[in-house]
Amino acid sequence: MQAIPVQKPNAHQPPSFTSLEEERLHRKQRLTAALRLFSRYGFDEGIAGHITARDPETPEHFWVNPFGMHFGLIRVSDLILVNQEGEVIIGDRLVNRAAFAIHSQIHAARPEVVAAAHAHSIYGKSWSSLGRLLDPLTQDACAFYQDHSLFADYTGVVLDPKEGQLIAQTLGKNKAIILKNHGLLTVGQSVDEAAWWFITMERSCQAQLLAEAAGKPSPIKHEYAEIAHTQVGSTNLGWFSFQPLYEMIVRQEPDFLE
Repeated sequence: MQAIPVQKPNAHQPPSFTSLEEERLHRKQRLTAALRLFSRYGFDEGIAGHITARDPETPEHFWVNPFGMHFGLIRVSDLILVNQEGEVIIGDRLVNRAAFAIHSQIHAARPEVVAAAHAHSIYGKSWSSLGRLLDPLTQDACAFYQDHSLFADYTGVVLDPKEGQLIAQTLGKNKAIILKNHGLLTVGQSVDEAAWWFITMERSCQAQLLAEAAGKPSPIKHEYAEIAHTQVGSTNLGWFSFQPLYEMIVRQEPDFLE
């Protein structure tokens, strides 16, 4: 088992690193943990879905789960490193062409983004078929208030980086995007943040689908939704919200660190 970067107990801030190797290992561990959590939450759908983490030493390269490997089986040693041309430069498995087409363009357009997460989760793809943004129905949904986009042009599996570029342009400076008839995609300044936004956005889609099935939900007023966004939608809170999940998966599935 590889060593875990040392953090102070109950730290409320992201860790700092003494070397690029330490930071790289940390990102790879968090990426693998996020994939295991996505499996546990049922976000896996055959060969679909991918999470990427920018390499700290070579920022135009990113680590990603290998094509065709179940989220629930992935270990740190299984991750592959892909360059800006879509070539695997570390690892012996294939890269998902859709992962490269989408994520390469998002990482190129958003230098501050360390990680991006996309999966075909049941409530996210159900909500995406409506072609609407989420409403601020709950405190949790306010994390995305005026901070997510809608990409409305579904033309099939995204295999062309030019379409990935359009997705990146539509995402803009937001933390998330709804891909119509497809699913959700979230980004963050850490793997932890990107993964958490995906998890809570999926749940917000579920909550709105349930609320609208039961009646006519009452949204939070604009001024209060804006306040709530500053309280629950910050980069640091996105990172911190992932920490209990990381601690849980380390204890229950420590083999992912191998």
